[in-house]
Amino acid sequence: MKAAVVYDSYYGNTKAVAEAIAQELGAEGHESELRSVRERYPASPTGDILFLGSPVRMGSVTSRVKRYVKRLGEGGWKGKQIIAFTTILALPENPTDEQKNSRERYDLGAGRKLRDLAREQGLSAVEDHLWAEVVGMKGPLAEGAIEKTRQFVRDVLLAVDHEE
Repeated sequence: MKAAVVYDSYYGNTKAVAEAIAQELGAEGHESELRSVRERYPASPTGDILFLGSPVRMGSVTSRVKRYVKRLGEGGWKGKQIIAFTTILALPENPTDEQKNSRERYDLGAGRKLRDLAREQGLSAVEDHLWAEVVGMKGPLAEGAIEKTRQFVRDVLLAVDHEE
């Protein structure tokens, strides 16, 4: 199987998650292509599955990622699985109810909105999405975020294998 891993990143955290996804795909015997939405490429990425990621900023994924999703149908991704991933601000050690509610509504909601945007374009976005926590506004990734990412990829691959 070949996968494309496409991301946007401001401070390198989402890029690090995208790289971990690509590395885990390779470790599991799959080919992957890593791309940033900030760069121009001569052709759309190809593959059987697409991981698409963004940092969450102001409760939403970046406008670059939104524009990218709107063009995916033209690039031959209809009928192929799209998996959303985001990087979000880690909660403090003892979060208030307001902080927990804000996280559910905005941070986790952004990943669901990315999934739903893909579905609105006629794409097959999977229900679950990955979110990796970032400590502070600029990072680094929270402890365990990379291992969580790797496990998520393994889980996705298991689900794909069961569908075939």
